[in-house]
Amino acid sequence: MYPTVAEALALPVVRRGEPAVVAGAGGMGRRVRWVHVAEVADIAHLLRGGELVLTTGIALPDDPDGLRRYVADLASVGASGLVVELVRRWSDEVPGALVAAAEQHGLPLVTLARETRFVSVTEAVVSLIVDAQLAELRAAEQVHETFTALTVAGAEPAEVLREVARTAGLPVVLETLGHEVLAYDAAGQDPTSVLADWGQRSRAVAVPERTAYHEQAGWLVTVVGARGADWGRLVLLSPEPPPHRHVVVAERAASALAVHRLVARDRESLERQTHRTLLTQLLGQPPHDLPTRAAALGVPLDRRQLVGVAIRPGTASVPAQALASQEVLRDLAEATALAARRVTVPALVGVVDDTSVRALLSLPPQAGLDGVLRRLAREVHRRAAATQHALPVVVAVGTTVTALPDVRRSLGEAAHVAGAALRSSGTRLYHRLDDVRLRGLLHLLREDERVVAFADRELGPLLARDANQGTRLVELLRCFCEHGGNKSAAAAAAHLSRTAYYQQLSRIEQVLGVSLEDPESVLSLYVALLVHEMGERDPQLPRPPTSAT
Repeated sequence: MYPTVAEALALPVVRRGEPAVVAGAGGMGRRVRWVHVAEVADIAHLLRGGELVLTTGIALPDDPDGLRRYVADLASVGASGLVVELVRRWSDEVPGALVAAAEQHGLPLVTLARETRFVSVTEAVVSLIVDAQLAELRAAEQVHETFTALTVAGAEPAEVLREVARTAGLPVVLETLGHEVLAYDAAGQDPTSVLADWGQRSRAVAVPERTAYHEQAGWLVTVVGARGADWGRLVLLSPEPPPHRHVVVAERAASALAVHRLVARDRESLERQTHRTLLTQLLGQPPHDLPTRAAALGVPLDRRQLVGVAIRPGTASVPAQALASQEVLRDLAEATALAARRVTVPALVGVVDDTSVRALLSLPPQAGLDGVLRRLAREVHRRAAATQHALPVVVAVGTTVTALPDVRRSLGEAAHVAGAALRSSGTRLYHRLDDVRLRGLLHLLREDERVVAFADRELGPLLARDANQGTRLVELLRCFCEHGGNKSAAAAAAHLSRTAYYQQLSRIEQVLGVSLEDPESVLSLYVALLVHEMGERDPQLPRPPTSAT
């Protein structure tokens, strides 16, 4: 907002005095807040800082110690510079003690070789200051209009940060209060250098107010959120103290982000969006800066054990469309993220498809994987049961990998295992590929039309009979297969007397034209039932028309 000492010296009225910088040239970039004419030595206590002091020197001390003390006092109150007219007190040059003291304190010392009207200098510099203030006010007004429009339009955080970077020309980072990066815009700089060691750097920057500049770090920081419900910080990486308009940009952007969060409460959280983006990129072609971005979120990927995990709603009594609803999956993702934090496991957690929540665990090389997985799975089950939907879940784990290109395989395996384990018996905390066996193989082949056609040939007449006559023969056959051909146990599971159940089994044999005493027939029917169940859970799988009797 204020001109520099160099800009003040460039004014025509000053140049006519033939200014010469004789000391403190390194401070020529200091800002001039005001111009003060002073012909007394004890002027420092009347200053507030940022003044360019003009003097003829007629009242300055004669002794070197007095001159040094005069300069030290000006420097201590933050004067921006000292201008001495060489006409009345000193004609050719100022005393060496004055020059040495100004150089020592970095205070710009300027001499004017010709007589100069100080009132004209004051008017010119003040005019420059007022013009700069007006320009700053206009810029601030434009900033208000821009970010108000973004707020009204419901702009996403990425769009808000893009506007911050464009307006300020500086990198900007949105982080949680736990110093994890939620979003950023590098303003054309290398994202790796912007985000390097972010958590450690951020924890070292504490500011006393909601908006403040941390000079040592070169960060302009403003808190994001409503008072009493703050949830993040917006950081502009500003090597130089920011002008007022940058402060306005930061505060207006923080307001837009806070409003967006309030409006989007029923949508996916910003943290989950950020995690989802990284997981999606890991399942595709990861960009080179992905490890840096993940580390900034508190999930290091280098020299770690990386484990893909999939979590699915796991009850067969809820329709597929309910299980796959985005609301259910969002709640499950938040529950999984809370569980990971509870057991202190760094993890990326997000919803990347319509069926499951994916997570990538990052563990130290020496960590005991089984113990970590047990604690995490137990916490996921507990927190999922505490959500508003209170659904049981299936937790599935992929192969442990150490290289980033292998993460895709681990995440894919976890998804396959989760799908295969949905109807598995038992109460396992989590499932691996070894646990799902035949179900796992069929899940891998579930999109093969030949497998679907096989299931339709085996079960088609039975499905048609149930559809046309309202019977439950498919369900009764499933009880038989799941109990290994034990008719008594199957009858109990079907809630029928043994006599009634045996009659239904005979009807099944008649409809299908097979013998349930034949092990190969039972095996074929069980495989067909498993394939059919997968098709019921995923309506996008291929389905040949059901055969008719």
